[in-house]
Amino acid sequence: MRKLIVLALVGLAAQLVDGALGMAYGVTSTTLLLVAGVAPASASASVHLAEIGTTLASGVAHWRFGNVDWKVVRRIALPGAIGAFAGATFLSSISTEAAGPWMAGILLALGIYLLLRFSRPLRERRLGQAPLRSRFLAPLGLVAGFIDSTGGGGWGPVATPSLLVSGRMEPRKVIGSVDTSEFVVAAAASVGFLIGLGSEGFVLPTVAALLVGGLIAAPLAAYLVRIVPAQVLGAAVGGIIVLTNGRTLMRAYDVPGGWRIAVYAVVVAGWIVAGFFAVRALRRTRALAEARPVSPAVASAPSNL
Repeated sequence: MRKLIVLALVGLAAQLVDGALGMAYGVTSTTLLLVAGVAPASASASVHLAEIGTTLASGVAHWRFGNVDWKVVRRIALPGAIGAFAGATFLSSISTEAAGPWMAGILLALGIYLLLRFSRPLRERRLGQAPLRSRFLAPLGLVAGFIDSTGGGGWGPVATPSLLVSGRMEPRKVIGSVDTSEFVVAAAASVGFLIGLGSEGFVLPTVAALLVGGLIAAPLAAYLVRIVPAQVLGAAVGGIIVLTNGRTLMRAYDVPGGWRIAVYAVVVAGWIVAGFFAVRALRRTRALAEARPVSPAVASAPSNL
């Protein structure tokens, strides 16, 4: 019983982070299950089954708070579902751990880019002028869905930074749209795991505990993403991506413990500095907006480095 309560708290914390930042539910939950000794395929299967409920609740909450761009959801969800189904059936028989360092390297670069981007004042450019097209969203969804299933998480870490980097959507709408489309991705992955592993591949008590915690956190997370300033949110996302994927790379290449501590210290220090500049840039952006009024959509637009 104590273990289930802990899992519920993990589900709550993971969904709070995921709903507010557009990532980390699957990564956090799957990591815990692997530590507990659950097989990789069963861990990913259980997390994705729980995500059907949590992403539905999160999507509804984001929709009610106006955080969803339905055009983006329609264009990214179906390719994501195809990729997730393919990844789930693939993971059911083969491990894809070798792809971890490559993916972590790409995400690390995106995280650094976001830290730099959101530490500068926001400018009145691009938002709404050049909508995201299917030729960008479809491949992104396909790759993110495949990585999500094979890695036990990855839809948010791949899709959210890529959409933020595009500079064509408000951060809160990026997060709301990614979380909403993840419902379709989680459902497709669950079907793939059901076909590949059978019902015994799902650890149902764990699924229930993660689901309960996630459902409690979903509405609060959707509210937080609406009120957190874009630049602070972008810096937070970038820092999490750098820290998480830096850790993955160091483990993959067996970096000695002393060097790991040094790298963590540098990353955390850089994150703090970026956060400081993000807050300062936010104040400058607001001061400029007060001096020369612009539309809310433009005022919250991310900068284009």
